[in-house]
Order: sequence, then C-alpha cells, then structure tokens
Amino acid sequence: MASGHEPPAIITEGMPTQLPDIDPDETREWVESLDAVLDERGKARARYLMLKLIERARERQVGVPALRSTDYINSIPPEREPWFPGDEHIERRIRAFIRWNAAVMVSKANRKGLEVGGHIATYQSAASLYEVGFNHFFRGKDHPGGGDQIFIQGHASPGMYARAFLEGRLSTDQLDGFRQEVSRGPHNGLSSYPHPRLMPDFWEFPTVSMGLAALNSIYQARFNRYLHHRGIKDTSQQHVWAFLGDGEMGEPESLGAIGLAAREELDNLTFVINCNLQQLDGPVRGNGKVIQELEAFFRGAGWNVIKVIWGREWDNLLAQDHDGALVNKMNTTPDGQFQTYSVESGEYIRNNFFGGDQRLQQMVSNLSDEDLRKLPRGGHDYRKVYAAFKSATEHVGQPTVILAQTIKGWTIEALEGRNATHQMKKLTSDDLKAFRDRLYLPIDDSALEDAYNPPYFHPGTDSPEFQYMMERRKQLGGSLPQRRVAPKTSLKLPGDDVYKPLAKGSNSPVATTMALVRLFRDLMKDPEIGDRIVPIAPDEYRTFGMDSMFPTAKIYSPHGQQYEAVDRNLLLSYKESEQGQLLHEGISEAGAMGSMIAAGTAYATHGEPMIPFYIFYSMFGFQRTGDSLWALGDQLGRGFLVGATAGRTTLTGEGLQHADGHSPLLASTNPAAVHYDPGFAYEVAYIVKDGLRRMYGYGLDKDKPFGEDVFYYLTVYNEPVPQPAEPENLDVAGLLKGMYRFDEYQTAEGDDVPRVQLLGSGVALPWVRKAQQILAEEYSVAADIWSVTSWNELRRDAVAAEQHNLLHPDEPEQVPFVTEQLKDTKGPVVAVSDFMRAVQDQISRWVPNDYTSLGTDGWGLADTRAAARRHFQVDAESIVVAALEILAKRGDVKPEVAAEAARKYRIDDPTAVAGVKQEGAGA
Repeated sequence: MASGHEPPAIITEGMPTQLPDIDPDETREWVESLDAVLDERGKARARYLMLKLIERARERQVGVPALRSTDYINSIPPEREPWFPGDEHIERRIRAFIRWNAAVMVSKANRKGLEVGGHIATYQSAASLYEVGFNHFFRGKDHPGGGDQIFIQGHASPGMYARAFLEGRLSTDQLDGFRQEVSRGPHNGLSSYPHPRLMPDFWEFPTVSMGLAALNSIYQARFNRYLHHRGIKDTSQQHVWAFLGDGEMGEPESLGAIGLAAREELDNLTFVINCNLQQLDGPVRGNGKVIQELEAFFRGAGWNVIKVIWGREWDNLLAQDHDGALVNKMNTTPDGQFQTYSVESGEYIRNNFFGGDQRLQQMVSNLSDEDLRKLPRGGHDYRKVYAAFKSATEHVGQPTVILAQTIKGWTIEALEGRNATHQMKKLTSDDLKAFRDRLYLPIDDSALEDAYNPPYFHPGTDSPEFQYMMERRKQLGGSLPQRRVAPKTSLKLPGDDVYKPLAKGSNSPVATTMALVRLFRDLMKDPEIGDRIVPIAPDEYRTFGMDSMFPTAKIYSPHGQQYEAVDRNLLLSYKESEQGQLLHEGISEAGAMGSMIAAGTAYATHGEPMIPFYIFYSMFGFQRTGDSLWALGDQLGRGFLVGATAGRTTLTGEGLQHADGHSPLLASTNPAAVHYDPGFAYEVAYIVKDGLRRMYGYGLDKDKPFGEDVFYYLTVYNEPVPQPAEPENLDVAGLLKGMYRFDEYQTAEGDDVPRVQLLGSGVALPWVRKAQQILAEEYSVAADIWSVTSWNELRRDAVAAEQHNLLHPDEPEQVPFVTEQLKDTKGPVVAVSDFMRAVQDQISRWVPNDYTSLGTDGWGLADTRAAARRHFQVDAESIVVAALEILAKRGDVKPEVAAEAARKYRIDDPTAVAGVKQEGAGA
C-alpha cells in the first residue's frame, strides 16, 4: 500500500496512474518499449499499438474503463510541462499594452453622445490565451506551410485591434472609430466583431453568431484534409484554432459536429474554450461545473482533452495534498462559488475554501491573505497555456480541446468576475488609474482625468517589446488576423459546348432538377474546372439522381472504404475513397453548410478557387440553416446552392414539413444571395454559366479582378415538365436580369381583343402556358407570357434605381428593369409562382399595369400535385379565372364571365381534379 507520504491514486481516463509500482523493472521495460516505438516508428504507430493493447485488455476482462471526466486539476502536471521558450517579462509587458488599448478603445466608444457599445471583459479574460498563440503558435500567411486558420471569439475583437495597433497595422484614428463604420468616412472605422465583408483585408472568419464558429472550424479542418487528399493543396502544416466561450458552448451548434471531428481524426484542429464561468447575465453553471461537463462531452465524443485550471502558484499546494483533500475541495466546489472567490478578499477565501478542513488550513498557513487572493486561474498563466498549446499541436489522431479557466474582466478591478461585467462598457477616471497601476503603465494621472478620452499606449518602435513582438510574428509568418485574396490558380471557364445539351429541349418531360444534374455532371468532366467542383449533399444524392457519380467521382472518406458495399455488384454502387470528390454529409444540413462555407471561401483561405454545388431539399436550406447562409455571405463565400424539390405543390407526398413555399423570400434578406427560379433547362444553363463568370471569371472585370463576392441560389423542381428548345433570338440579358418575353402560342391580335400579361416562374410556367391556351380558345382573350427567372433580382434592380434617383435628383431618372419591360404592354398583369404571393408581390409597386398575383400561401399538404394546386388556386384554370376577374374589373370582359369560369372549373374544389394523373412524384 502507499504510505502516508506518497501521493494518492489519481484516476486519469479511468486508469490509476499513481498506484504503487510492485515491479519497477518490468514497468521500465514496458515504458522503454513504448519509447522505442515512438522514436523509431512515430506517434501514429505507437497510438495504434496502444489502442490494440487497450482492446486486448478489454477482451481479457482487464479493468480499463474510460471515465468521461477527470479530477478538477490541470491535465499536464508540472513535471511534464515543457520549457517555456519566450521572454516572460517582455511578453507580460506586451499583454499589458494590449489589455490597456483594448479597454480604452471600448470605453472611448461609449463616451456621451456616441455610446455605440462594445465588450471589455471577454478579451481581458482571454488575453493570455491569445498572446501565447500569437507569440509562439499561430502561423501567418507567409509561413511556408500556408499558415493557420484562427477563429477568434467575437467579443474578443477589441484585443485583436489593440494588437494590430501595436504592430502598426491600425492607427489611433481607426481605434477611435470602433463601431463607427460609416460616420468617420471610408475605411476609418472598425467593425464591432470579426466581419470579413466589412473588413475584407483584416478578418478571415465571422464568429460572433454564437455556436457557428465551432461547427465551421470543424468543417474547415475537414476541408483542409479534403484538399490535401485530393492533391489540390498540401495542407499538412496548417492548423485550425477555434476560440470559444464556455457560455457559447450552450448553443447546440457548438457541440453538434464534434463527433465528426473525432471520427475523421482531425488532429489539425484545436478548440480553445475560454472558461471564465460566465455567460452574458451570470454564471454558466452556477450550481455545477461547466469544465467537467464539457470534458465529459468531448471525451465521450473521442477528443483529446487538456484542462488548464490552476496557475503555477497552486502547484506547491497540490504537491502537499497527500490525502487528496485539496483535490476533493476543487472537485466539489461549484462554479458559482469559484466566481465569488474571484471577487472576495483573501480572508474570505481562507475561511470559506480552505477553512473547512484542518489539512487545508495547514497548507496555506504560511500564505498571507493577499497571497490567497492572487492565487491565479490557469488560463492566465502563460506557462500553463504554452504547455497546453504545445501538447495540442503535437497530439496525433484526435482533435484537441483546451478547457482554460479564467476570470472575466481580469486585471480590471471594476469588472472582474461580476455578473454584469459583460454589459459594463465604460471606465471611470478612478477605474482607469487602478487599471494602469495594475498593468504598471507609465501614464500620468493628468492624462486620465478625462475618462472619455484616455490615451492609447504604444512603447515605440525602438522598444524591446515592439521588436520582440514583430520578430515573433516574422518568424511565424506574418501578422494575424489577415485575409488575402491572391488565388494561385486562375480558372479557365468552359465554353458553350457544355451548355448546348440543355438548349435542345426534350421531347419527353424532364424535371429542372435533372437538367441541372445533367449539366453538373458534364461540368465535372471539364478538364479545366472539373476537379475544382465540390459536390455537397446531406444524404440526398440518390434523391436528386446523382448516385451515378458514386463509382467515378466517389464519396470522400479519409479512411477510404474498408468494407465491401452491399451493392458492389451493381453499376452504380456506393463507393468511398480517400481521394473522393463528393462530400456526403449524412443527415446534417448544418454540416453541409459548414462544408459549403469552407469550400466557397477556399479562394481566399487557401488561394485555391473551389466551386461548391450544395444540393438539398429546398425547404431545408434557408429555413433550417439561414444563420449559416448569412455566415457564408459575411465570409464572402461563393458557389451554388441548389434548392431541389422546390415549391409548395411539387413534392407531393411529403406534406407541409417538406413543402417550400417561401425560400425566395428568405433568400431576399441575404444581400449576397442571387436567387433564380428557372422554369426551363436552357434557363438553368444560362444562369449557371453566368454564375461561373461572375464568381470565378478572374480578370474579366477590372473593378472585380477576382470575381464577385456573391453566391447563387437556384430553386429547381422534381416534377417532369415539357422542356422547350431555346427560342430563337432569346433575350439572354433579360433572362439574367430577371424576366424576358416568352411566347409560344399564337394569340389573337387587335385592339379590340382583351389582353393580359401572364408572369410565371419555375414550375408555374407550364400552368401559365396552359392558361394562355384556354384564354385564347375559350374566351378570346390574348395573353402574353413572361418568364420571370428572378423576382428577387427584379426587386433589387428596382430598389437600386430608386436609391440612385434619391441620391442624384439632378440626373436623368433611372427606370427599374421590370417597369421598362412592361411599359408598352397592354392589359393587366397576373403573376404566378409555386411560392407564396409575397414572393411575386415584391415587384408589384414597379409594375405599370393593374396587378394581381396567385401563390401558395398557407401550409403545405400531402396530395397529388393537381389537388394541391387546385387547393391553393394556382393551376391553369385558377389563372384563367384570375385573369378574367381582373379584366372584368377593368370593363374588358363582362363580370359574369369570371363567375361562370369559376363555377365551370370548380377552382374551390380539389376533388374536381382527383382523377388527374401525375408522374415523377418520387423524392
């Protein structure tokens, strides 16, 4: 048994590591054998052997359970900490300068008359975490390996600005412009949070939408591996760091993909969770222990977990803990109490933490109350943080999460550990003086009398601190954060031949989804851009007819395919490969969006333009993952989103949960989304061609040499419809701007013939064409058809014209495109789509004609297409009645004509079309 002077048995991952050794020689032989494997064969081989031994031990019923949490102490004991290579004093001074400037910047932004907000406390708690990274680990864009990707916690942005100021990247005027992005003139203000669209040369990843940074960083690390395995770029030296908050981990997205990271062994990924134990309004787990909770989550998911809880001053106390009394106290004290200790006196800590046990009292008997008050948390100790970061970067086979305990608002006495600290944005003159003294800064009292205008501090470019900081960044590859758009490859876009098959039309009905997939397959065969295309789908490749790609393009898997597929004897068998091109995300639209963002921003992140095509059930795009789509636009992502099975009446059997009647409206709220609702195959071809030109046509536009920062969203349908050939003299410009005249049926001419303008999009075009024929043959009403390829783009054009006219009243008035197109037409307009009326009503105010619309407002339903369309009154017969009704109001036809037509067609009765057959209903 262990003597009273030996340390107690400590359980680490279910294994006692400090039990007495009954045969030291045998133990040494085993340890030496492991060391030999590590030295001769490397970590990967050693890891494999260890896993096999654990597997065998369990087979032989040797007790090696895997506990999901460990004691509330540091994972790396003092004797295993590596030598710290930096200059401790200089780095402490650098941190002091950055702390000061970050706090002053936010405080100044909240002076009377301005008060634009900001956050002081988050960066103060995380400063050591970031600075150890900046000085020793984070590799910049000029690093030979390509540089790391750093997802910075959104509320910590002031610290990044403060460091950039010290480096000379930002001026005092720019710091004074924090959260003032337009009022100080172009490029003179700083965005509130990491926003690449607002600061495209500075920020690389938008992170303040809580939870998305965790998910997106996982898929960024995974996409790095994808690029490497496919031979597009060597990413083996690039590491992804994600800085997160413990409160932020409450968002489901934060933990939603951690299983993927472990399953794919993403050891190029490290989460750093700043566990200051506080969320916005109070403790994260006042009655619990959030670090233990997170450790259990991540260990259970298969991550390597490193806890950095206590600073070095605790090491001596833990060394005296022969009976485990101190560890037990640490294990049983809830977070809310630790938060209280961060603001209380040393006497309080002595009486409440150490006072309940004689052994604990004896441990601290030689420490003063001031010593006890200053006992630090591990996240503020750069040696402890350095040890954790070094271990994380050297770990093989697992992603790593570092759980670092800190104090929110640390070093600012007025903010430290208080529940309201997140909302505290101003420092008084006394607060500033106390903060200055805590940081030992040479700033006179007189400079701090005006609390609204305290000075920033810079030690000078000749100072040892500045020289040290710049040399460290030079050695690591340049300043960060930084975003560069300098693609190493200029894509040669395909010519017209690849689009010609869709221009021919089809004698048999073809769904626009299938037309797009046909084009997609042909583009993947293109010798110039084929390998740059990244197909993405959330477990729906077969639904969209893309299973033909499995045997050739293959599904990406970092482990290849280690099994015989059940359908291996079939022509279209399921095939996984390490070099696979298809990203099959399982049932996870959020994960698919993570891949979409990583692929769509690779032109900047990696200098490698990639062309993602993300195809999904239309209902589950903008509705389910709208926040991620906003992040895609904010990160200046490009590529194609394909909302297949679009519309509220086309996906017949699925019901309201799958019936998309509104995604164009959601897309319209995203300024980066270019939405099209094509009805014909040739329209699909022109839209995709123009999308490639706009997003990837480098050098075609001198004002946008590397393409436009937009992404395309196409709604396509699973209903087979007649596909006309491309008309002669097609108005391609109109098609791309949002509408063009489409006439196939010759209608009666003459001034005495009533006339109506029928506007339709997507799958509504066949209904409109049928309505045109009925109106002509049964009611002698002429109808002109307009194919509206984008209601959204028509509205944007009109809004832009109005804005121009507002700003330039002395110039000739700009006319919206939709107004120009319809200005010489006769008769009222009936606008129809398979979406709710609000989609087409976006353009109503700019239509010079009388206007009415038909749409699928309300809940979706499961039935045949004919029944659903009669239910919503959007089918051809309903269009006929709507046209006759608006003509009657104008006096162009007799009032009773519309009423008789409504009765004749029974447009209020879905049972009237119960016998109508349909095809292509499967989804």
